[in-house]
Amino acid sequence: MFQRPPRITQALLIANIVVFVLQQLPQMAGIFNQLALWPIGSQQAFLVSPGFEPWQLLSYGFMHGGFGHLFFNMLMLYMMGSPLEMTWGEKRFLTFYLVCVAGAGLCQLLVTALAGEYYPVVGASGGVFGLLLGYGMIFGNRQISLLFPPVTMKARTWVILLGVTELVMAYTGWQPGVAHFAHLGGMFFGWLLIRHWRRPPPSKRGSSHLRSVK
Repeated sequence: MFQRPPRITQALLIANIVVFVLQQLPQMAGIFNQLALWPIGSQQAFLVSPGFEPWQLLSYGFMHGGFGHLFFNMLMLYMMGSPLEMTWGEKRFLTFYLVCVAGAGLCQLLVTALAGEYYPVVGASGGVFGLLLGYGMIFGNRQISLLFPPVTMKARTWVILLGVTELVMAYTGWQPGVAHFAHLGGMFFGWLLIRHWRRPPPSKRGSSHLRSVK
């Protein structure tokens, strides 16, 4: 049923699982406290906070708050990451994933700064939601069969519904304790990167313009 994922997807899956196992060791608590994404100024609010450090924009994306959190993210990483990596290639896929993780972290930092919140964030969800966006843009006409609700729809429709749901959750606070703006940030940065990749090189844009003028 489950095929072996391509190399980068497999490496990301293994890295997240290994980090989660290490998180359960009491002696590792201090190290992982440094790797979570802490809001700017959090060291004034929490004595245990090491404060924000640039590396946290990537390191937080390999940590998880529980088994359910890890399982959902890794399932989505496997399902959406594998076809994207086979389409884009290893380098472009890894670039896309890490940009989405970092972009989600930046959005979360901005929101927490505006809201005056100082709680740390962990999880690969920003990168995963970026992959969901990428899947919807690249394989938009593929049919997705959902378990709940038990319906079938196009991938593009599913991604749009997910984005709208995240936006509603973010603004209403119906699901507290979840970094909805980080999810949206991962999708936004994924959209920006795909749009950038789809733009023709400057030389081609210029030559196309010259041909149209003629």
